[in-house]
Amino acid sequence: MKEFGGPEVLVPVDLPDPVPGPGEVLIDVAYADTIFVETQVRSGWGRDYFPVTPPYVPGGGVSGTVTALGPEVPEEWLGRRVTSFVQGSYASRAVAGVSGLTVVPEGLDLLTAAALVHDGVTAAGLMELTGVAAGERVLILGASGGMGTLLVQLARGLGARVVGLARGAEKLALVSELGARAAVDVSGEGWVERAREELGGAADVVLDGVGGELGAAAFALTVDGGRFSAHGAPTGGFAAIDGGEAARRGIKLFGIGDVQFGAAEVHRLTSHALDEAAAGRLRPVVGEVFPLGRAAQAHAAVESRRLVGKVLLEV
Repeated sequence: MKEFGGPEVLVPVDLPDPVPGPGEVLIDVAYADTIFVETQVRSGWGRDYFPVTPPYVPGGGVSGTVTALGPEVPEEWLGRRVTSFVQGSYASRAVAGVSGLTVVPEGLDLLTAAALVHDGVTAAGLMELTGVAAGERVLILGASGGMGTLLVQLARGLGARVVGLARGAEKLALVSELGARAAVDVSGEGWVERAREELGGAADVVLDGVGGELGAAAFALTVDGGRFSAHGAPTGGFAAIDGGEAARRGIKLFGIGDVQFGAAEVHRLTSHALDEAAAGRLRPVVGEVFPLGRAAQAHAAVESRRLVGKVLLEV
């Protein structure tokens, strides 16, 4: 990323191969994950949260194969298929610490694994954080996106009654196919009342990965004593929630800081997501895969919101 701006600021460059240091490995990247916030950071948004300075290699998650070991790394890691968070994942090779690696289970392809690097961790973590339980009513905003599709499946797998919010017939059909009891279109007026009707009055848990006015409107659908997570801001800002009202109504609030997990938790949640996918209980939805050299087009596709599910980069 040569400067802040539109997708066109992402340009291919040749850099020296990274060299793993003590406790690190070199990964030949198969797929790099993309998430919406990377397009926002590229545009210059969120400098308080993401203090980056161009030029730099963007991206934070990969799947691939370990091809070289740094000092003090056991030989058993060589040749293993892994996922990891890394600094600068839009690249053909990346370095990661052994403590940050998660082995990809047998029978699970690297494309699927890459789609779970970020969203699998956050989705699994949100299930635990908000304590979704069988029989509860769960409202999911952005239900057709990369993480939203995982949240629908995980909540449904726990026995929750899921209502998903999305835009357009194709996305609504996908949300229903993945197990939501109902899918509500937020494109027009009256969606709040339609969602309320499908929920049977209110939601025990609201998972807001959208933010902005939609997130604020969804807060009104939270039952007194419920839980509300405002963890996404693709609309340009997190949902503005009245903390005083939440306290009066006994609603527990969670924010983006609550899903910033430590290394041990990341490893545990990643392993869980990968195992669920390998067992066929979790299916990440991949909307399109772009060659690494077309990262700019990938960002444009993410920002257009025309695709369902994830966008990945293939090396």
